[in-house]
Amino acid sequence: MSEHVIVERQGAAQIIRMNRGDKKNALTRAMYATMAAALNASNDDPEIRVNVIMGVPGAFSAGNDIADFMVIATGGDGGTEVFDFLCALATLKKPLISAVDGVAVGIGTTIQFHCDLSFATPRTVFHTPFTDLGIIPEAGSTLIGPALLGRQAAFAMLALGEPFPADRAHQVGLIYKVVAEDALEAEVLAAAARIAEKPPTALATARRLMAGDTEKLVARITEEGQHFRKLLASDEARQAFMSFMSRKK
Repeated sequence: MSEHVIVERQGAAQIIRMNRGDKKNALTRAMYATMAAALNASNDDPEIRVNVIMGVPGAFSAGNDIADFMVIATGGDGGTEVFDFLCALATLKKPLISAVDGVAVGIGTTIQFHCDLSFATPRTVFHTPFTDLGIIPEAGSTLIGPALLGRQAAFAMLALGEPFPADRAHQVGLIYKVVAEDALEAEVLAAAARIAEKPPTALATARRLMAGDTEKLVARITEEGQHFRKLLASDEARQAFMSFMSRKK
């Protein structure tokens, strides 16, 4: 379990809060494991009707922790925590709502493809610089992205790495609503409460039909992961990451 993820209940909502503000919620393997466990546990808990995922003010998530990536890129153990979390998103049986404020990089953006409702503040920017780092998009975004955003908007976001401000993300359908920073959490929790009041079987069935073939999605996540790991160990990716780390220093 990770100290940087807070899991709590508010009524029938399970709230998962990424809480590593000093690193803009860059996700470690322990954070992934904690969030995956919480999502999976919600599937068979009748007291949980909806999941909510949040960050901290100004930072939903800066993406994967670069130090973890460097371990893999230099031949270390890659672990399964990221894959487990992505599969938990893909096979989730309960609705998922996100509250996004500020930084939303990499997985901070691709999580939204799995959310039933995403709320974001005007200062939020969604950014997926995967190819800039010599790697490819993940979380099944190569499958969901074109279907949700359209081929060209998906290419601009996921391959070109073009940042999408909140208003543009709303325009193309990545997020449900743009709300003020001081109203974000209250509006998200109000939406969660509305969902929790719905007849659960009808809601679950409707959600499952709209979500489509989860086996196909998990297969795509697996395929992306295979390419991701191979590319991450390449000279091209190592050079890109070293350049990134040098710029940060």
